[in-house]
Amino acid sequence: MFNHFLSGLELDQQGALKLLNLAQKIKANPADFSQALAGKSVVTLFEKPSLRTRLSFDIGINKLGGHAVYLDSQNGAMGARESVKDFALNIASWADGIVARVYQHKTLTTLAEFSSVPVVNSLCDLYHPCQALADFLTLQEIYGDVSQLKLAYLGEGNNVTHSLMLLAATLGTDFVAVCPKGSSPDSQILKQAEQIAAMNGASVMVSDRVEAAVGANAVYADTWVSMGDDTPLEQVKEKYMPYQLNTALLELTGADTVLHCQPAHREFEITSEVMDGPASRIIQQAENRMHAQNALLVSLLNPNFV
Repeated sequence: MFNHFLSGLELDQQGALKLLNLAQKIKANPADFSQALAGKSVVTLFEKPSLRTRLSFDIGINKLGGHAVYLDSQNGAMGARESVKDFALNIASWADGIVARVYQHKTLTTLAEFSSVPVVNSLCDLYHPCQALADFLTLQEIYGDVSQLKLAYLGEGNNVTHSLMLLAATLGTDFVAVCPKGSSPDSQILKQAEQIAAMNGASVMVSDRVEAAVGANAVYADTWVSMGDDTPLEQVKEKYMPYQLNTALLELTGADTVLHCQPAHREFEITSEVMDGPASRIIQQAENRMHAQNALLVSLLNPNFV
């Protein structure tokens, strides 16, 4: 059993499937888990703005009978007003868990190093592992066995791409990241994903050609400009428009499921026609953030309950 959830690499195939199955149980029978975190407090640290992450954790912890304490950076940026080490040591003396949405992965590793309670990565510059769990929970609900699928991500190679790629490799799902030249995923993380995929009978590929997504069951988009980057979307439109999720792309690929981690910029990385269309599972995917995270929190904070 892992103590922290920082990159998603803590899960092997058996562990990932166990977590997804638990998430389905919690979603189907919430009353059975209404006291799973009774008497436990979880501090949610946020250096970045959030809608889905903040609310899905806050409401989710409440549904499990726990208490969520939100802390934003108005209290002073971690590492500025006081060290990340001291944040960890102090919070761990009161709380049962820490969920952190931060700018740098190093902040998470330092929190985990000095925290005596579990630390969960709810987003950093390198990974977004809770999002990937929700994405694969959604795919499991739609298709059953995700090892029979091909998933195509289109757009900028970023933290979401990394976590999708790693979890796809772990679960045996064929994965392709279709990114413009110069915007590919991190080469070291790609190498890790390729090694994991080889062990699980899957393939991981990166291409700048949209044709690489042909045959995908599901196509996935994220914003073209990552949070914290103030480049106007209009400025990158020419570069990314060939990778837009639109009706023509669905016809080309044959995909029957559309995913997007949101926030979505309609008519940029995805058209409203597709986002609101019959193939879209985007709101189901957003809801599943809560169920996947709840399964993770129960596993970390009260494993005997499971």
